[in-house]
Amino acid sequence: MSALPGELSYDSVDPEQALKYAIQHHAGERVQIIDGVIEPLVPRWGHETLVDGVREQLRDKARELSRIMGSGDLDLPGSSNWYIPDIAIVPRSLSKDGDTLLPDQTLLVVEVTSDSNGDTDRAVKPRRYAEYGAPLYLLIDRRDRACTLFAEPGPLGYTRVVGPLPFGEPIELPEPFGVRLDTSEF
Repeated sequence: MSALPGELSYDSVDPEQALKYAIQHHAGERVQIIDGVIEPLVPRWGHETLVDGVREQLRDKARELSRIMGSGDLDLPGSSNWYIPDIAIVPRSLSKDGDTLLPDQTLLVVEVTSDSNGDTDRAVKPRRYAEYGAPLYLLIDRRDRACTLFAEPGPLGYTRVVGPLPFGEPIELPEPFGVRLDTSEF
C-alpha cells in the first residue's frame, strides 16, 4: 500500500523495532515482551525482599569484577522479546552509556518467579537466554521453593544445569564469581 503525499507509509516499518520502541516509551510502568506478549512488571514486596537478599550477597563480588548489578533492559534482537531481569550483572563500561544490552553481554542473569510470570521464567527464559548467550542464568522459583543454575549456553539451550536445589541448600556460582549463595533466607 502506497502512502498519499503527506501520509505516513507503514510499508517500511519493522514490526519488531516498532514494538520494542513502543514499550520503551510506555508511560507509567515497566513492561517486557515475552514471545510477542507485553507483560507489565509489578513485583510484590516478598519478591523484592528476595531480590534484595541476592543483590546483598553479590554486591562485593560485582564491584571486585568491575561490574554493575541492575535490572536494565535486555534486547533479544531478531525476536519479539525484550526482557527486564530482576538482576543482571554487566560490565560497568557497557552500562554507562548503554540504554539496552544483550544477554551475551551479561555475566549473570537472575530471575525470581512471581505468580504472574513463573511459567515464563521456568520454561521460556532459560531457552531464550541460552539462545542469546547469557553465560549464567539463575532461576529462583518462589512457588517450588528451589533454585536452578543454568550454565554453558548453546543454540538448543543450556548444557549444564544444577538443581533444582531446595531453599536452604547453598548454590555455587562458578568463576568468575566463585561465590556460594546462601538460600536459607529465601
